[in-house]
Amino acid sequence: MRIAFMGSPDFAVPALRALHAAGHEIVTAYAQPPRPAGRGQKETPCPVHRAALELGIPVRTPGRVRKNTAEHAAFAALNLDVAVVAAYGLILPRPMLDAPRRGCLNIHASLLPRWRGAGPIQAAILAGDAETGITIMRMEEGLDTGPMLLRQAIPIGPRATTPEIHDALAELGARMIVQALAQNPDPVPQPEGGVTYAPKIAKEDGKLDWSQPAIALDRRIRALNPWPGTYSNHGAETLRVLAAEPVAGSGAPGTVLDAAPTVACGEGALRLTRLQRAGRAALPAADFLRGYALPPGSVLT
Repeated sequence: MRIAFMGSPDFAVPALRALHAAGHEIVTAYAQPPRPAGRGQKETPCPVHRAALELGIPVRTPGRVRKNTAEHAAFAALNLDVAVVAAYGLILPRPMLDAPRRGCLNIHASLLPRWRGAGPIQAAILAGDAETGITIMRMEEGLDTGPMLLRQAIPIGPRATTPEIHDALAELGARMIVQALAQNPDPVPQPEGGVTYAPKIAKEDGKLDWSQPAIALDRRIRALNPWPGTYSNHGAETLRVLAAEPVAGSGAPGTVLDAAPTVACGEGALRLTRLQRAGRAALPAADFLRGYALPPGSVLT
């Protein structure tokens, strides 16, 4: 089957490799343009770009496609059976959606119609969902509104983090897209009820608000790991909170209750188990406190 693969981050790489291993003719890969990265700010290709080159697949990196008529024509000229899209990062316009004979199929990291949008994994953890999953859907112009071909769930464990769920869903999505292309199941419209939206995560979302319940802060720490990460201020120092667990306790929100350290929340308390100062290594709490004082009665804001 003649395929164009369209994706950018690590999440999409297992699907690209699985389609290649299944013997499909991937005529080109579309990826976000290389961007400055690292200390030297060197132009660096994204993970899909690098993986495609390893597999001998030509790569296109247009900075925009929505009103790029030249790109629309080039895409149509590929004579595709299908395009597979996984976290590409650019909105496909109608001429591109309609060009492949079987349309454009998206590997979406949620159980649609729950968590349409940019941050479905984080949203599911933040909401305390018991499960999430992959939906293979046929794309249309609406935001993740297209009909579904396949849908499969996985549990979200009580201590699950975004990286764990991300990796599990990336592998599941890779298996499911191969299955979808082989079986060509009939598309089913999404249910009209239960629609929720997952907003794009911003850096400021990592600020911990100690007036919230401990269970909500725990979810935030697990959901926003590794980016943007969660943090709090202790005086002039910004402390990254990398891991924690809800425990019993009470006090004014943000107050350090004991030497663990345990911090009072709006409801319950949070025991901090892994911390990091700016420019320093991440450490278990016991090791961190050997070099930084966070005594009971001090306050995090």
